[in-house]
Amino acid sequence: MVHTATSSRFSSVFASFDKDADGKISAAELRLCMKAALGEDVSAEEADALVASADTNGDRLLDEEEFLRLVGTQTEEDELERCRGLREAFGMYEVKGEGCITPASLMLMLSKLGSHQGIEECRAMIQRFDLNGDGVVCFDEFKVMMEA
Repeated sequence: MVHTATSSRFSSVFASFDKDADGKISAAELRLCMKAALGEDVSAEEADALVASADTNGDRLLDEEEFLRLVGTQTEEDELERCRGLREAFGMYEVKGEGCITPASLMLMLSKLGSHQGIEECRAMIQRFDLNGDGVVCFDEFKVMMEA
């Protein structure tokens, strides 16, 4: 299912890809727009495969719903990959088995990275992103911190 935010964001993209304004995107239109928007040369075969991957009614064209499903899938995959990367980074700083970053674990990791901060400085860093006031940074708070 495509989220409303994704839907509204990509509706205007769909309109710009639909060069002949027929409410459908052909593989040729997809190729032209990917070249213009992304600077990517996509072969006719690759464009056909992309259209086929989202074409639910078999007309070899993408209507807006099919297009939104195609870009929504890519967006969700990108988000999953970003989340995996954040989990990996979080794992470097967290206390193993605790699922949180403490001032001491932050100080240890920063020192491994060559930045020698005192425990009070680390407490202050933790406090800035400790949204629930428990003195540590959990993964959700870490995500907020990384997006700041």
